Amino acid sequence: MPKPKPEREAPDRGRFPARRKAEAVVRLLRGEDLDTLSRELGVTAATLSSWRDGFLDGGTAALEGRPADGRDELVARLQAEGGQLTMDRQPLGMRCRHLEGGRPFASGRRST
Repeated sequence: MPKPKPEREAPDRGRFPARRKAEAVVRLLRGEDLDTLSRELGVTAATLSSWRDGFLDGGTAALEGRPADGRDELVARLQAEGGQLTMDRQPLGMRCRHLEGGRPFASGRRST
């Protein structure tokens, strides 16, 4: 004789949509026991912990000033290059002033 099903339906054991993951994480954050919730949902405690960590990381990112994008790396690289160009230019400017002997835009020709 088959066992009768419990009144409460067992959750789907398979892929979890983001909404169900978020609901599970909120339950964890409200204090439900990790192991109990893990058994109820049919996922490992490590999986639940991973969902919680990702959820919290996403919340932290949402609270930052602006979202990071691919331009941040480009801006940092261009700033570094600009700084290097400025440093390279300084000795050249000093050398030009020395060669001009204090006369701006001195040329090798004399005016008559």
